[in-house]
Amino acid sequence: MNILLLLSIIPFTLASSSSLSPVLDVNGDEVQAGPNYFILPVIRGRGGGGLSPFNVKNNNTCPRDIIQWDDEEQEGLPVVFTRIDAKKSVVRVSTDVNVRFYTPTICARETIWKLGDYDDKLKKYFVVTGGVEGNPGLKTVGNWFKIERFGSGYKLVYCPSVCKFCKVICKDVGIFITNDGVRLLALSDTPYKVMFKKTF
Repeated sequence: MNILLLLSIIPFTLASSSSLSPVLDVNGDEVQAGPNYFILPVIRGRGGGGLSPFNVKNNNTCPRDIIQWDDEEQEGLPVVFTRIDAKKSVVRVSTDVNVRFYTPTICARETIWKLGDYDDKLKKYFVVTGGVEGNPGLKTVGNWFKIERFGSGYKLVYCPSVCKFCKVICKDVGIFITNDGVRLLALSDTPYKVMFKKTF
């Protein structure tokens, strides 16, 4: 199923990004495009750990699935955010960003998040790696995500506005638990409530 044939039309008239609130990390500092951040659950004790690329449903050389670790002591791999306006450094709510796992391995260019194809068996859209960084528009509409305020934390949302005439899905990013207990990143009615921790 083509992701462009779906749920809602994004209006082209949007608020100026400079008027939108900056995303803050766990220390209250503005999240920046470029540095590395762990994406961690706000709920501790039973909320699991961080995120990592992992091969669950395929045998690619570079992992394509994105899992959340069961163990909350496992922070996963940090991510790097890239803004739609590459000249600006502060990441703001409700604005399109690319998300890329930071890894010095040969898979470094294969770790950009994107919306995967619809899984007919599980009836889900999963968030996977293998996207393209930058170049906002029709051909890259599946590679852009947003960060929104969600209570005491934030949530990740797939609702790109990089293509003014595209019909796209608008849905929260959550955690889908398989029958085997694997926690996969997927579009969901239940948001994954997160916080951002800068690496040092």
